[in-house]
Amino acid sequence: MKRFRLDVDAKADLVSIHDYIARQNRAAADRVIDNLKRSFRLLATQPLMGEARFGIAPNLRCFVVSNYAVFYRPTRGGIEVARVIHAARDIEAQF
Repeated sequence: MKRFRLDVDAKADLVSIHDYIARQNRAAADRVIDNLKRSFRLLATQPLMGEARFGIAPNLRCFVVSNYAVFYRPTRGGIEVARVIHAARDIEAQF
């Protein structure tokens, strides 16, 4: 079974996303995180779905989920999620 692994930065991104949304609506924050994790599981089984972003980092791919850009690297066992960044942010500055 293919799996996803979260890099330290990706874990921090998910906590920040959840905390920010939960200030207004905890249930909505939970749904956003659940939706992101569903996309991670999908990407683990089909790691080439995302757009190649090798200009940012080697072997890096990007897949947009709602308002978030999921940056990940395919691995033998699935994917490693590097970052989860709101699409309105300066993405290249985050790397």
